[in-house]
Amino acid sequence: MFCRRLGKLLKPWTGFWTSSREGAHNLASFQQASLLPQRKLQGLLFPFSELEPYLVSSAASGHFQLFQPSMEDIARAEKLFSSSPSHTIDYHTSAVRVDHAPSLSQPEVCFIGRSNVGKSSLIRALFSLAPEVEVRVSKTPGHTKKMNFFKVGKAFTLVDMPGYGYKAPQDFVEMVEPYLDTRTNLVRTFLLVDGSVGLQKADMIALEMCEEFSRPYAVVVTKIDKSSQGALLRRVLELQEMITKTAGCFPQPFLVSSVNFSGIYLLRCFIAHVTGSIQLGNT
Repeated sequence: MFCRRLGKLLKPWTGFWTSSREGAHNLASFQQASLLPQRKLQGLLFPFSELEPYLVSSAASGHFQLFQPSMEDIARAEKLFSSSPSHTIDYHTSAVRVDHAPSLSQPEVCFIGRSNVGKSSLIRALFSLAPEVEVRVSKTPGHTKKMNFFKVGKAFTLVDMPGYGYKAPQDFVEMVEPYLDTRTNLVRTFLLVDGSVGLQKADMIALEMCEEFSRPYAVVVTKIDKSSQGALLRRVLELQEMITKTAGCFPQPFLVSSVNFSGIYLLRCFIAHVTGSIQLGNT
């Protein structure tokens, strides 16, 4: 186990309750986005298509096109992220240890990443069609250390894990490693990497942690709107090279922007797919 190395580099994301009750973003819904010009819509659905013209060879693009749901699949998945009287999306509970976590039978996905990777913003974007959902945001780093559970109806649970960074207390390891090791209903871990800076040392250790527990995971590249296309492509290709050396990572990294909603619809669909909430029409 490399708990000591992880403990030195990982720092819990912490904070207090804040309510996101503003109206939904004008691109929160795929139905709204579908009214955009085709080229713009393609970029929002599949962000890597915006980077393809910068590739020297098209051979490298294959790993970024493995998950290609239909428009109908994306629309069906979106319904899971919209609240209704019969399908409530809300904060369920928090836990500071895995033995304090709620006993739930429905499939679970968790999000983990550095403390400033944009994790809270991404979760807000995913839940933007349910703006009444409350999301924890960081205001006083180092104050609290909790895993936050959000129930998406009876379909699945999304877990917002503490963020990591430098000078992390041992509590992070004691919280996260047992969760990844023993949570039987965990179907996918999403490891977030900041697209504006690329892979950092702490990200590499987190990736090793995911590999060690042999649980399926996927990499999500955040803040893709913060870099030039050339710089982003270079970082994404470096990340892809690392992914090819792993055993448990989904071969396709997911590129997202919580600002302009690029990749959000695709990520929603992938979550719906891996939790068994929808069956893709083209498989």
